[in-house]
Amino acid sequence: MRNAPPPSPMAQPRSFHWTRRIFLTLLTVFTLAPVYVMLSSSLKPLQDVQGSFRWIPSGFTFRPYIDIWHTVPLAKYFVNSVIVSVSATVASVAVAIFAAYAVSRYRFRGRKFFTVTVLSTQMFPGILFLLPLFLIFVNIGNSTGIALYGSRGGLILTYLTFSLPFSIWMLVGYFDSIPRDLDEAAMVDGCGPLGALFRVVVPAAVPGIVAVSVYAFMTAWGEVLFASVMTNDTTRTLAVGLQGYATQTDVYWNQVMAASLVVSVPVVAGFLLLQRYLVVGLTAGAVK
Repeated sequence: MRNAPPPSPMAQPRSFHWTRRIFLTLLTVFTLAPVYVMLSSSLKPLQDVQGSFRWIPSGFTFRPYIDIWHTVPLAKYFVNSVIVSVSATVASVAVAIFAAYAVSRYRFRGRKFFTVTVLSTQMFPGILFLLPLFLIFVNIGNSTGIALYGSRGGLILTYLTFSLPFSIWMLVGYFDSIPRDLDEAAMVDGCGPLGALFRVVVPAAVPGIVAVSVYAFMTAWGEVLFASVMTNDTTRTLAVGLQGYATQTDVYWNQVMAASLVVSVPVVAGFLLLQRYLVVGLTAGAVK
């Protein structure tokens, strides 16, 4: 009878497997518990939510999912958020592609200073830019008549100041990982710099572009501070509009939970669909 082969020196001990399972189980419970609380609270009457919390509700009702559209103009806030987030994402990615391609493929005076400056902007908290941007938008509106304060366009420009520097830095790292031979081969075939960019580099950099797009969209979608100052009743976004469920006399907690789940579904679904590109883009863009 042949003896069993000795365990590999690289084999992990049994205790490690059990520790990993316990840790992942606790992490899963810690992650899903708030989601369960939101879901169960959104299906309770308001008096049950305001009372002592029960893990198993005594009754369910879908009334909060109907009332959320009437208590506040949620549909209008949703449209504003989609327009602002998508516009900021498209503008950020478009500018970042050209800027990152120039930094990655060309050597020019001030290149290193530009790269360091772009990255250093991420060191400062966003609240430092709130008052300067507010004053700039108000002065532009007074002098030119272009209404940036309280408009979607002004909010889009505001979000560009946050997403664009990181987008450029990420795409520079990803473009550096693409061989320059592809550009040279495209130019030999008759393409110019822009032709090489759009026909060769951009198709090869789709995972990095998707990662940058997701980051820019999420930055604009969930931002509260600037949206609460730079918008009015007409241009208010979801992040600020959810505050409308709190009145001077009461807080409709079941509707808050229901609205939070409803507006999160499109974002979560899109994130899951693009997860494969996001992981590849972040990994390749972070290592040169």
